[in-house]
Amino acid sequence: MKKSLAFSIFVVALLIQNHNTFLAIQAAGTTNGGFITTRGVHFMLNGSPYYANGFNAYWLMLLASDPSQRPKVSAAFHDASSHGLSVARTWAFSDGGITPLQYSPGSYNEQMFKGLDFVVAEARRFGIKLILSMVNNYESLGGKKQYVNWARNQGQYLTSDDDFFTNPVTKGFYKNHVKTLLNRYNTITGVVYKNDPTIMAWELMNEPRCTSDTSGRTIQAWITEMAAHVKSIDRNHLLEAGLEGFYSKSGRQNPGFDIGTDFISNNQIRGIDFATLHSYPDQWLTNYDDQTQLNFLNNWLKTHISDAQYILKKPLLLTEFGKSVKDPNFSTYKRDQLFNLVYNNIYLSAKHGGAAAGGLFWQLLAEGMESFGDGYDVVLSQGTSTANIIGQQGRKLYQIRKIFARMRNVQRWKRARAARRAQWLAWKRGVKPIGN
Repeated sequence: MKKSLAFSIFVVALLIQNHNTFLAIQAAGTTNGGFITTRGVHFMLNGSPYYANGFNAYWLMLLASDPSQRPKVSAAFHDASSHGLSVARTWAFSDGGITPLQYSPGSYNEQMFKGLDFVVAEARRFGIKLILSMVNNYESLGGKKQYVNWARNQGQYLTSDDDFFTNPVTKGFYKNHVKTLLNRYNTITGVVYKNDPTIMAWELMNEPRCTSDTSGRTIQAWITEMAAHVKSIDRNHLLEAGLEGFYSKSGRQNPGFDIGTDFISNNQIRGIDFATLHSYPDQWLTNYDDQTQLNFLNNWLKTHISDAQYILKKPLLLTEFGKSVKDPNFSTYKRDQLFNLVYNNIYLSAKHGGAAAGGLFWQLLAEGMESFGDGYDVVLSQGTSTANIIGQQGRKLYQIRKIFARMRNVQRWKRARAARRAQWLAWKRGVKPIGN
């Protein structure tokens, strides 16, 4: 009886250990796994399709710039990796203001840059890939408004923040920031950013919008020019535009937004390697009940997955989604419903070889970061049902990766067997095999 009990305890302990370490398997594949690439509608890593179960944490560089706050960054990456999260999206900008990365055009805060160095180094240590966004559409942390103000200070007559997209001076400022960022030498790892496979992709802008030109021509031209600029410096990394997924006036599902972007034409630009999507039905459909919002979200996801697969023929990454505790009648159950719906759409697409390549919820916080809370935050270490759902998605996507890897190994074995058989037949016929 004692032996049986001891064995049972051992088995339970082993299962718990496996549960807590499965997530490290996917992470281990990314630590030294080279650059993520694309092949058709799939991300690829080490020759197999790659799926991104991830999170947003815009604040990583800001906290890491203060060495006393770096343990929170490490804790966030630890919590993420322990829940099977393998991709983090964060800001690589802070323009002007009280916590700048860029004091003024071309003038950088080395302490803030060292904070970003730390973020990249820690992500690498925990086997997490990064998507780095290079400027904000909004005023938060400077954004396009700050670039326009800098240009005005140099004598440019600009009437709108949207002049950011067309003015040669503001475009020059942005291009210089891109060049500086991509050529940054990491003071911790010793690797230049553009050569570091820890970085999965660059993002041109967080949620580009140009309401002064709803024809879409302005944004289309800007993405085209800046994508070419990024690729002229860095051919190693993937690039995405930072789009929310809104369509132009094409008759497709659009939640009342006409902001000068188009999911199809913007993502067809040469140099844009994959499409992105954001989804906030609680913000976009505020006058509708939860079920209507979920129905919208389901259609929103299916429409974009289909368009990515059959029109764009590129991977699709849902780079922001969530549900706020500030919503009237919020409950954890309703948030879990939304997460389950998102993850199920991604899983079903991935399982059948479709374009949906993963989802990144907004946003992850570590313990003791209440001041950064915006209602959408998830603290994984609190062990909520939402955290469990996130971990389950990581396991499911990892299983898909294993299946594809197994299929790839079988194909290799069949090719090797055919080659050996050909050599044997050649030897039997008395023909000297080539190469011997």
